Amino acid sequence: MTREQIRAGDCPPPTGSYSQGIAAGGFLFLSGQGPFDAAGNLVDDSFEAQVRQVLANLAAVADEAGRTLADAVRVGVYLHDMGDFDEMDAIYRKAFREPRPARTTIQTPLPGFRIEIDAVICLGD
Repeated sequence: MTREQIRAGDCPPPTGSYSQGIAAGGFLFLSGQGPFDAAGNLVDDSFEAQVRQVLANLAAVADEAGRTLADAVRVGVYLHDMGDFDEMDAIYRKAFREPRPARTTIQTPLPGFRIEIDAVICLGD
């Protein structure tokens, strides 16, 4: 099996030992993206702004591979506070079309930001 690293300049560079995305086996595996701009700066503190930035980052990596978030088949959402679930879900509904991807949402103590999302994108038809 071949693996191809996908790197988008429109989102922040990795802060650790990982790739933004890896294409393998007909799928693109997107690493978790936080609410940081391409320079690595945390965006506005509002939860809505953070969700939108995370989705923009994921979309940038998918776009680099010639795909969109519409091709997502699985998404993982990590929230600092489950009290933000309804607001996240309302924004999420606009970003992912029906049938929406399978999703897991969990609460986790994120370090200094409120949301992170990862995804698996189908590269086939």
